Amino acid sequence: MGIFLVVLFLFIHVNAQDDTAPAKSFPAFIPQDNYLVDCGATSPTTLPGNKVFQPDQNAAKYLSYSGNDIQASALEKINVPSTIYLSAKIFTTEATYTFHCTSPGLHWIRLHFLPFKYNEYDLKSAKFSVQTDTLVLLRDFQIGKEEAIVKEFIVNVTTEHYAIKFEPAKGSVAFVNALEFVTIPGKMLDYSIPVLFPVSQKFDLAKSNFETIYRLNVGGPLLDSTNDTLGRNWMSDAHFRNNATGQEVSTQPSAVNYLKSGGSPLIAPPAIYSSAINMADSETTLPNFNISWTMDIETAYPHLIRLHFCDIISKALNELYFNVYINDKMAISGLDLSALTNHLSTAFYKDFVVDSSMVSNPLVVRVSPVNDAQGFRNAILNGLEVFRMNNSVGSLDGEYGVDGQKQSGPSKTVAYVGFAMMFGAFVGLGAMAVKWQKRPQDWQKRNSFSSWLLPVHAGDTTFMSSASRKSQFFWSNMGLGRYFTFAELADATRNWEPSEIIGVGGFGNVYYGELDDGTKVAVKRGNPQSEQGLNEFQTEIQMLSKLRHRHLVSLIGYCDESAEMILVYEFMQNGPLRDHLYGKNIPHLSWKQRLDICIGAARGLHYLHTGASTGIIHRDVKTTNILLDENFDAKMADFGLSKDGPNSEQTHVSTAVKGSFGYLDPEYFRKQQLTDKSDVYSFGVVLLEALCARPAINPALPREQVNLAEWAMQWKRKSLLDKVIDPTLVGQVDPESLKIFVEAAEKCLAEYGVDRPTMGDVLWNLEYALQLQEASLQGKADGENKPISPATIAPAPVVVFPTDNQHISSSEQHRNPTEIQAIDENSGTAM
Repeated sequence: MGIFLVVLFLFIHVNAQDDTAPAKSFPAFIPQDNYLVDCGATSPTTLPGNKVFQPDQNAAKYLSYSGNDIQASALEKINVPSTIYLSAKIFTTEATYTFHCTSPGLHWIRLHFLPFKYNEYDLKSAKFSVQTDTLVLLRDFQIGKEEAIVKEFIVNVTTEHYAIKFEPAKGSVAFVNALEFVTIPGKMLDYSIPVLFPVSQKFDLAKSNFETIYRLNVGGPLLDSTNDTLGRNWMSDAHFRNNATGQEVSTQPSAVNYLKSGGSPLIAPPAIYSSAINMADSETTLPNFNISWTMDIETAYPHLIRLHFCDIISKALNELYFNVYINDKMAISGLDLSALTNHLSTAFYKDFVVDSSMVSNPLVVRVSPVNDAQGFRNAILNGLEVFRMNNSVGSLDGEYGVDGQKQSGPSKTVAYVGFAMMFGAFVGLGAMAVKWQKRPQDWQKRNSFSSWLLPVHAGDTTFMSSASRKSQFFWSNMGLGRYFTFAELADATRNWEPSEIIGVGGFGNVYYGELDDGTKVAVKRGNPQSEQGLNEFQTEIQMLSKLRHRHLVSLIGYCDESAEMILVYEFMQNGPLRDHLYGKNIPHLSWKQRLDICIGAARGLHYLHTGASTGIIHRDVKTTNILLDENFDAKMADFGLSKDGPNSEQTHVSTAVKGSFGYLDPEYFRKQQLTDKSDVYSFGVVLLEALCARPAINPALPREQVNLAEWAMQWKRKSLLDKVIDPTLVGQVDPESLKIFVEAAEKCLAEYGVDRPTMGDVLWNLEYALQLQEASLQGKADGENKPISPATIAPAPVVVFPTDNQHISSSEQHRNPTEIQAIDENSGTAM
């Protein structure tokens, strides 16, 4: 199963310029608006970091208040975190602070409170509201105990003057100890943020305001405002961390670097990134092994989640990659920090919008290792921030806006989701009604179409006339095969016996099964809770409904009872190609077997690229997705990430990067432009795996050997391929066959897609390599232990790939390779 990426991968062989810088190389931020007011004080107060709070007398020009001027000070000696809490301004009627803004944009509002008793006023019982002209900050706010509290907000200022109003509740008073109104750096927030669940779209934050709910220094101590680049407070995460499986790790803050192209200490200081929590037992194989953090939130508001990462535990690049979940929804799959930053100990952060009304309280953030990780099984988190976003009436506290308007409906993202769910329910119910009215008596034996698949857009959809559309939808020629009852499949899999599981993915489990007639099958049972799995299920059905080829795994049937989503495939007895190359105690494949398998896979991919009107791009070509039947015939499998190719007017498909680490086309990564040449690149890695019998990425090896493609091509350029090929092949491989094979792999791995061959070209050359190998074996069998004569085999001075203007026709591509003339690589003419 392909790894679904919210974050993009970068191959380690891509030589990027150094894009990092230490924290000290970034200039300090000087805010244009910097209003610091020590309310109730009589003289300026200077805090560490040279923060000077002006007393009320000096700041009186900002305050509009008609009530009694009550400047309170603590009469009793109390413990305070700062001297600004020793005084307060008390309001018996409405009071407003108004600040002149020299620059529009995001601003902090920090309100400092510490209730104490002053004369007849016991501020612990004070109840009041705080709002701006358009936004409710606090509604009927009451602290109730003697403790210092900072309420921090991020507001979007669009006017020249910005007012903050304090309004006492009836029979009470309002108070504030200190107030900050300060410009925020412009790059602190990207206004277009992905919505985590359930709407896969960007959320526009341009009109949003925020309240800081949690700011956690993961794995480190409390950091007060004096230790932060922007005067923020960071709590220790210990109180919120659930699992004892995490351990604290740290390094020197001076070791932390930042990406010059997209980061700075203003996002979070080095002290945050220099500490972390990682897995205490990184060698565990338990799939539920993780570290999680639980935080209470108000479910009536959307929330912005910011996650901070910095790989301070790895000793080399590409050793660590892991998954990140928010409320059990996949947020980041296969996160590789060193691939994103191309450096260790480099700060990285990621934002998500979570519509909290669609998930239950509390909020849970979890990190866990990738189950099939080729590197160390570990996971890490350095910092975590949670911000509440205002609701539809402009309130961060309560359902009423500043004008008294009550929120009458769900939040913006909820509205999107609600519409989508209502529409889906409408279509689904309508389709179910049609299904029960129209389904014939022998419906179980026919190619019916599941109600849970109705939202899928398939290429074979047929729409009736306008009148017919009012009464029914139907899907023709879907090719979904036999309908199975849930009971039949339960019997076939011994009631879903765990020992029968032969594969696990984001969709759920794959079980080995035997039908009543003895047919062996692979049963893919979808997990309804898996958003990723549902998407990949739908994609796979779209593809399988229009694909039939002897080198593609066949769909036998399906089941759609209740909430079940089950697909039944032919069983591939010899499993994935990878198992026969390394990692399993299985007899080694001969060179001829490997050539046959690569040719079969190439034929399947060639069909995908050319068999449909626009072609299909597999997008997850790797040795685990090449399955072998009882005769070791290869078939491509797992089309969950596949995409329709570009039409005649396009050169590529623009799409988010998805795929598997170690096989990803670097040009696709850089440009997010997918073509069939992306599959060709991945297939080049497969060819090297078949030759060298080792993983595409192996972090346990010395750094220069980690990446198979880079390592093998280095030895190829030195004409020393015997240093990298599988030792079991020594003495088996005809030199000319090997030369053609390796040249084919090298062409596939070209940096730019335009320089790569088509799969038809690759197939031709692999078949030619097989002819050379078979002729060599025949010669040995006949006792001819000498080089093959030119009369026996057509000459092949170099491996041949036509350029874009010299493609072999599709009819030629399927002829016997010995019947096709070689093309001189330099002249382009037939020889």
